[in-house]
Parts: sequence; C-alpha cells; structure tokens
Amino acid sequence: MKKPAKVEILKNVGSSWGALGVNILAGLFLSPYILHRLGDEAFGLWVLIFSVTGYYGLFDLGIRSSIIRYVAKYSATSEHDQLNRLINTATFTYSGIGLLVLLLTLVGSHYVDSLFHVPREFLTTARMLFLMIGSSVALGFPLGVFGGILEGRQRFYLLNFTSIGNTLLRVLLIVLALRHGYGLLMIAFITLALPLIAGAVNGIVVFRILLLRFTFSNVDRGSFKLMANYSATTFLIIVAQRLRFKSDAMVIGAFLSTAAITYFTIGSRLVDYAGDVVSSLAQIFVPMSSQSEAAGDLEGLRRILLAGNRACALIIFPIAAILIILGKSVIEAWVGARYIAASYPVLLILLIPSTLMLAQSSSSRILFGMDRHRTWAWIVLGEGVANLILSIALVRRFGIIGEALGTAIPLFCSMVFFLPQHLCHLLKVRLVTYLREAFLLPLVLCAPLVAVLLLLRRWFVAHSYWQLAVQLLAGLLVYGAGLIWAVMTKRAWHVQELSGENAAEIAVALIETYQEEA
Repeated sequence: MKKPAKVEILKNVGSSWGALGVNILAGLFLSPYILHRLGDEAFGLWVLIFSVTGYYGLFDLGIRSSIIRYVAKYSATSEHDQLNRLINTATFTYSGIGLLVLLLTLVGSHYVDSLFHVPREFLTTARMLFLMIGSSVALGFPLGVFGGILEGRQRFYLLNFTSIGNTLLRVLLIVLALRHGYGLLMIAFITLALPLIAGAVNGIVVFRILLLRFTFSNVDRGSFKLMANYSATTFLIIVAQRLRFKSDAMVIGAFLSTAAITYFTIGSRLVDYAGDVVSSLAQIFVPMSSQSEAAGDLEGLRRILLAGNRACALIIFPIAAILIILGKSVIEAWVGARYIAASYPVLLILLIPSTLMLAQSSSSRILFGMDRHRTWAWIVLGEGVANLILSIALVRRFGIIGEALGTAIPLFCSMVFFLPQHLCHLLKVRLVTYLREAFLLPLVLCAPLVAVLLLLRRWFVAHSYWQLAVQLLAGLLVYGAGLIWAVMTKRAWHVQELSGENAAEIAVALIETYQEEA
C-alpha cells in the first residue's frame, strides 16, 4: 500500500476514535444530567419515542450502502456522468421516502397513547416529541446522501470532525437549556436540529470536492435498479438489526411503563458504549477483506479472520471484565445507587452474548467484504424475530429482566452455534485453530486484570468516579503492560502462515463452496 493511503487510513481511524471518545464522554455526562433533571418518566418517554421513530431507518432500504459502494467505484474509474446520475437518483429516492415518513409521522402522533403506557400529563409532550423526531428524520434522508458520498470518497475524517463539533455544541446547548428551566421538548429540538445542520455542512463540503448537477433529467432508472439490486441483502440486515437491538424500549413501553425503559436503558447503554469502541476498529475490515477477495488472497482473508477477531477481543474482553466486576460501581457513580438493583442484572445478561458478538466483529465484516453475507442476513433476521417473540413472552412475567433474556438468548445462539462454524467452513480453517489463534491471547492477558480488580474490590467498593478511577487505573496498568509485551513480541498480530499446499486446498474448497451456493 502506498504511503498516502496509509496516511488516509490513519486520519480516518484516528478521527473515528476521537469522535467516538467525545461521543461516549458526552453520553456519560448527559444521560445522568438529563435523567436527574427531567425524571424517570420523562427520560423513559425520550428513549421510547426515539426507539419508535428509529424504525424509520428501515426506509433507508440499504440505499446508503449502495451510495458508498458506487461513489467509491465511479470515483476510482472517473465515470463522472454515472456518478452524477447515481447521486441524483439517490437524492430523488430519499426525498420521496422523506415525504412518506412525514405522512406517517402526522398519522402516528395521534395514536401514541393507544400504543404505549404514556402518563396522561405527558401525552401532549409525547405527541409533540413524535412530530419533531419524525420531521427531523424525514429531512435527514435527502441530507444523508452527502454523508454517504463522503464515506464513498474515503473522507471519514471530515465526517468525524463534523461529528465532534456537533457533539460538543449539543452538550453545551443542552446544559444551558436545562439550567434555564427548559424541558424535554427543547432538549429534543437541540438534539434534532444539530444533525440537520451537520448534514448541510457535509453538503457544502461535497460541492467543494465534486462537480455535481442536480436536475430531474439525471434521475436514472438504471441507477435505481443498480442501487436496489445491491441493497436488497443489506436491507434484510437493517431489519434484523432493528429487531435485535431497537425493539426493547417499544416492548417495555407497551407492556410495562416508560419509567421501566429508563432502568433497562441504563444497563443496555453501557453495553452499547462498549460496542461502539469495537465497531470503530471493525469498520476497516470490510474494505480489507473486499480487497483480499478481489485479489484472490485467501491467506489474507484467513489472516483478517484470525488477527482481526483477536484485535477485537483484545479490546472487548477487558471492557467486559471491568463491567462485570465493577458494573455496580459504574452505575452508582454514573446515575446513582438506586438504579443498581434493576439495571445491573440487565447489564450482565446483555453483556455476555454481546461480548461474544463483538469479539467476532471481523467475521461479519469479512462476509460483507466478500459479498457472501446473504446467508448471514437470513440468520440475523431469524434471530431478530426470535428476539421479539421471546421478549414479548418473557417481559410479562419477568419484567425488564425478561426483556434482556429475550435479546440475549437468540444472540448467544447465533454467535456460538453459527457464526464461528460458518466462517471456518467458508475459509476452511479448523475451528480449534480459529479459537486458539483469535481468543487465547486476549483471555490470557485478561487474567491478571481480573485478579487485580477482584482484589481491589475486596479492599474497597467504589462509590464515586474518583474511587472508580483508582481501581480502573490499577487494572488497566496491569493489562496495558501485558498488551505492550504482546505488541513488542508481535504476538498481538502474528498469525501462523499457511503452507502452499494448504492454501491450494483452501482455494479448491472455496471454488466448490461457490459452486454449491450457485
């Protein structure tokens, strides 16, 4: 790879980590700040309405993934006319989707009280909040084209810089609004308006780097078919992801209360933050595996599977250990001791299968990069349906614990019984080899961390951020020393190379697999 490409990768990855860090810190600060000033009911209503309108994301239909793919392709091949037609077609399609979303929002706002247990005093606020969020999402569809263009042009750092500015301004404005006595609707307005402004800024940047002509004559049926064909499988995964991780608040709101959503969200959001850290790394595996597959580099694909998942495990295993051992202290320092009893069990139940998923983050990215993700899409969709059915069945009897179990059980099954075997079969890697190469080193490095945290917890239980920081610092110093040793000795990324014969066997096996699926 050429040096400029490496510089671009460093800028993209570094800015992604920076934007993620700012976003997580903002969330850790804002969530308790908003919660304690608005109360459990209002905060739960906030989460509920955002979860409901989050399903508007299904109307994306996988189009954004098509924009990213074909902007990258047409930019590389200098097909500027085709690029113009693609962007015009995507913008026209998104504008139509935005109008449909706006219509659904107008209708849905009248039935909020019929669908969920919304306290009477919050009914007007809930309807206004629904209208505001739905309108913002409707406008966000056509503006989102510009973000997809920047991703396709590999300008992630521009998006990340805009995101950092957006997040910092949001924190400042929300704090000022709450201190001046404004309520939930003003907080929502700030939260919704800033992404739209960021989308407009992205548009200005795009027009500075590309010569685009927006005319109805550039809306092209061929481009629409091209997008539709590519995005069909992606759409299945979008649906599945919504069922997997975005149905919890809706189920709890329908069968319990908005206050119960708050207790569930505290536990689940800590898991989400951990997932964001790994996802920022894992996003690079899609183009890497795509490049290896296009070049016929089977050894490279195997290396991405083993070394990539090892890198993900090196990140998520210590985070999971910290949350399991110190989770109660984290919740107490973050939002208060009264949330521990209900939220910590949710955290534990969701954390275990999520750790298995995040430790295998490169596996699903390899499937996308190889364009072999159709089977995985159906598996994830089945998991999402099972999640919804189990959640509805268990939430009535066990409350938010049942909702967490409904999410955890299908996720655990797909991560243990399907994904490892599927990738090992696809790349013809022995399962034992995969488990040893990918996860043994992270587990060994985590052992001293676990021992230190357990000893410190016996010495004293942390009740504040400062006490928690002492325990975290001691544990992470031990883990960091082990990680430095692994990097210096090249054990962190070294993967035993296949012999020529084994590589040839894998090539034949892959060809046979393609023929079987065809």
